[in-house]
Amino acid sequence: MLKSFFWVKEWALWAWGGALLLTAMIWTQVELTVKLNEWYGRFYNILQKAEDIDAFWRSMQEFAYIALSLIALAVAIYYFTQHYAFRWREAITYYYLPLWEAQEGNIEGSSQRIQEDTYSFSRSLESLGLGMFRAILTLIAFIPILWELSKKITIPWLQVYEGSLVWIALLTSLGGMLASYLVGIKLPGLEYENQKVEAAYRKKLVYGEDEGVHRDLPTLFELFTGLKRNYFRMFNHYSYFTLWSAMYGQVMIIVPYLLMGPSLFAGVVALGVVTQTGNAFGKVNDSFSYLIDHWTEITKFISVIKRLKEFEGHLLVEEA
Repeated sequence: MLKSFFWVKEWALWAWGGALLLTAMIWTQVELTVKLNEWYGRFYNILQKAEDIDAFWRSMQEFAYIALSLIALAVAIYYFTQHYAFRWREAITYYYLPLWEAQEGNIEGSSQRIQEDTYSFSRSLESLGLGMFRAILTLIAFIPILWELSKKITIPWLQVYEGSLVWIALLTSLGGMLASYLVGIKLPGLEYENQKVEAAYRKKLVYGEDEGVHRDLPTLFELFTGLKRNYFRMFNHYSYFTLWSAMYGQVMIIVPYLLMGPSLFAGVVALGVVTQTGNAFGKVNDSFSYLIDHWTEITKFISVIKRLKEFEGHLLVEEA
């Protein structure tokens, strides 16, 4: 999958040039979110004082500039990422098809691997790959900000730890990831098995469509029953994981305000600092918790990669 895109001269410009362009656009996007975080601090201080209407309107103009820039950049990133992901799919397809054509035997599920799994790979790459990369850049940009804001905490047992807000965001995220792993540990395997059963069911339906007369209904019903059983198991496990994920997300929203509330009421900080801290903590925690927030998509992506690697292995064995 990597070799067919990054190590083929034909795709070098798209692979490496596109990756550099995406890096530049996403870093610019993160820098704009940093400016927006700073704006939160100034704006809510203006609202708290409620004295300078001109400062209020200047602040609104600044927000419009940042927001419009973020919107335009988000559209550009979305558009280019779609093309980038499809080019990767195209490279994989062009790599697989000659190998598949040359092999003599029959590889189970070949059509699904080449058509559906390469499509799923490109779609997951578009959302998960880009999101993971953005999360890393967000951490680089926001950890120093949250580290400085940690100095505003007045809770005694937290004051002794430098950068306490950063450590809390990290520890809660690690704990959340561990819990997510335990709650969703069976999901990748279920996804993988589900795709195998779906492939067998679809293949039998295609044969029935081609044969016209003999459609082997008992086998079709048996395959569908196995499919239903697997789906019901998946529904149960996804329900457990959704419950845990929702609880974790709601708790993390309130944590920075619980930590900064005493400083606000003690008169150490203004409302703007509390709001800025809440925003910065959310950015850092969301980035640390990226695996939790996207666990269901990640499990599907893992199963796709597993199937494609398995298919690649069969192709290369046949070629040898």
